[in-house]
Amino acid sequence: QPVASGCPEPNPRMEVTSSEVNLFVWTEYIPQATIDCFEEVYGINVNQSEYSSNEEMYAKLSAGGANYDLVQPTDYIVALMIRQGLLQKLDKDKLPVMATLDPNYLDLPFDPGNDYTLPYQGGTDAIVVNTDTVEQLPASFADLWDPAYAGRMVMVDDSRAIIGATLLTLGYDVNTTDPAQLEEAKTKLAELVKGVKIFDSDSPKTALIGGDADLGIVWTGEVALAQRENPAIQYIYPTEGPIRWQDNYGIPTDAPHLDAAYAWLNYSMQPDVFWRMLEEFPYTNPSTGALEYARENYPDLYDTYINSNITNTPADVLAAAHYIEDVGEATPLYDQVWTEVKGE
Repeated sequence: QPVASGCPEPNPRMEVTSSEVNLFVWTEYIPQATIDCFEEVYGINVNQSEYSSNEEMYAKLSAGGANYDLVQPTDYIVALMIRQGLLQKLDKDKLPVMATLDPNYLDLPFDPGNDYTLPYQGGTDAIVVNTDTVEQLPASFADLWDPAYAGRMVMVDDSRAIIGATLLTLGYDVNTTDPAQLEEAKTKLAELVKGVKIFDSDSPKTALIGGDADLGIVWTGEVALAQRENPAIQYIYPTEGPIRWQDNYGIPTDAPHLDAAYAWLNYSMQPDVFWRMLEEFPYTNPSTGALEYARENYPDLYDTYINSNITNTPADVLAAAHYIEDVGEATPLYDQVWTEVKGE
């Protein structure tokens, strides 16, 4: 169904001979209108496969034989994928859209110079709480172990974020490679897991909106959407500092439709298309161009985004935030912690 308002023209329009493009992306992360418009203006079929954890995406790509043109790895797994040759170097000459991006989201340690990735959305993992149903509001990740919260929590099904939050409550680094510290975190996390009602990385907002969960640890955009449905749903940045992340686009080494991949990146992220993220998937948008377009054309949407402590993370919070990093040879230790605490 073409978009009623008419689709923006590609700027610039690229030469494409491929008839399709294969996306392997996070669940609930691309506006349908963006897909419809790309198909309409380019006459290219968009095939979308979805995943709900970096580990799932990484496993599929590592196994080989996947025919994807684009993937959306989070910061910490980008470094690993580069090291293992799973992503190809980007041709910057084919990415004029880069000029519309905010430099604060570029040239980060996981991909210096953005040789392999483009920023897609940023955000944090912090504490969500329904202020109507939770009397004593948590101030820290550590508070979530309070027995009063048992059986009422929703958590993103994200091993590094939840193990990371647990490590912070012990005073450890979210990227520790110390087996003793991870063992201690495992014991502590096993206690928390008993009080978790739902692990959900597909749509954690559903449990919050439906009243099936009252609090927990959830990503930015899902909280913003839940808050639209119920203003009592608030986002609390823990005293330990939140987990901070950035999702990115990368092109797998053996992408079959390279021309369509570049066309998709430029079109889906051009300002008069990419602003839709603010409406449908309100994470932190790294496109200065998209924000300016929204400010001029959708001022209410823009104001909501800018004035929200969820989507426009306060500077002091960012300063205190923790980035998850690739832990190299300690990765199996994290996987083991997660498997064991969730299996109990």
